[in-house]
Amino acid sequence: MGLGGFGGGVAAARFLAMHGAIVTVTDLKNETELTEALRMLSDVPIHRVITGGHPDEAFTHCQLLVVNPAVKPDHAIVSRLRNQGVEVTTEIQLFLKHNPAPVVAVTGSNGKSTTTALIHHLLTHASASIKGQTKPGRVWLGGNIGISLLDRLPEMSGADIVVLELSSFQLEALRKKNFRPQIAVLTNFSANHLDWHGTEAAYRSAKQAIFDAQTADDVSIVPETDAAPLEWRTRGQRLCFGIADTGEDGAFLEGGDLILRSARGAFEDAVRTDVPAQLPGVHNRRNVAAAACAAWQAGADPERFSAALKSFQPLPHRLQMVAEQSGRQFWNDSIATTPESAIMALRVFPGRSILLAGGYDKGQNLSSFADEIRQQARAVILMGQTAGALRDLVNSGDPKSGIKVCQAKDFEDAFAQAVALSQQGDIVLLSPGCASYGWFRDYRERGEVFTQLARDWRPAE
Repeated sequence: MGLGGFGGGVAAARFLAMHGAIVTVTDLKNETELTEALRMLSDVPIHRVITGGHPDEAFTHCQLLVVNPAVKPDHAIVSRLRNQGVEVTTEIQLFLKHNPAPVVAVTGSNGKSTTTALIHHLLTHASASIKGQTKPGRVWLGGNIGISLLDRLPEMSGADIVVLELSSFQLEALRKKNFRPQIAVLTNFSANHLDWHGTEAAYRSAKQAIFDAQTADDVSIVPETDAAPLEWRTRGQRLCFGIADTGEDGAFLEGGDLILRSARGAFEDAVRTDVPAQLPGVHNRRNVAAAACAAWQAGADPERFSAALKSFQPLPHRLQMVAEQSGRQFWNDSIATTPESAIMALRVFPGRSILLAGGYDKGQNLSSFADEIRQQARAVILMGQTAGALRDLVNSGDPKSGIKVCQAKDFEDAFAQAVALSQQGDIVLLSPGCASYGWFRDYRERGEVFTQLARDWRPAE
């Protein structure tokens, strides 16, 4: 139910069909919108594909319902089938049910994809092994980062490590399944997806699920900021991470040193660790600290972290410089679908940014984002549903700020206005602080369009 375009639905349909299930696929989108996903299933014996809706008759003989994570738990069809005793599951649950390897799980409102990829990279390039084993296994990357591992299950063993990014949608479904990662990482927390969860408390509860089934033998990693460690119930060994040593157990990237401490101070070490230029900004230093803490606990060698980081390639659409033309740099941060992540990007380039911001309204408070735009950007071009609200918030501040505020009718217009306002030395920055729904299929398509426009742009003669 919900084939989707991120690969999980395709992987689940393929996995079940290849194991003898009679599979029906339904999706609200039409065939044209699902062209690529349907192409990937062309060699699989799918019983029936229904596009453009979820008709009741399609579920008449359902024995197992695999729902896309974006389908709400209280959806009428899901609720009815669950009440009828039908097992309801997700792609990630199918994987975890059959997965033989220990799991490092990562969630958070921002930075979870980069942190997940960093953990995988450090475990792969810094002598990864499970503690107590002499021969390291393979390290696998998957989950909400856009990679399904269902089809790789035959290759996996208990000597391996699986690193998973998990969204609040996925964790909401896992909450009742006693999901227990051996290492659980929370990168940060701020209100998000309130249009789906309903309340901040419900969203927080979904994130809390990453820790709930852990035991004292497991590791729980939380941010050190403010009272964050106290806000999360943890049963495992609790470690903190950050960019200033608080004296607690955990990993702290202070200056050029990675300070590691565990067992209430019984172990303490400082390892020289340089963060490479391809990971700019304070937020990426925090991501590195979180990843280093998890990789260290999973058996990687901290002495090799600095060398390993040099070869790390940032994920696409995450504060990535995609072009440099006529003295202007173009940075694609399309993944910034929350105000907090866009604020971090703005702080990397104080006073130099021509910002493209706005998009779908997820019910988030945009006041702090507007304040930061006024303080950090030279100009802002506003887009989508939130454009009007952001315009009013930015304009309600200090009139002496001098920021130029524009509104775009579409994305091409936004880009054209941005470059028209730019000068040599400026940063043209796509960091919307909002989701892309409405104008684009997802943040990937938005980032790809921006990248192409940036690479094609030339100043007028």
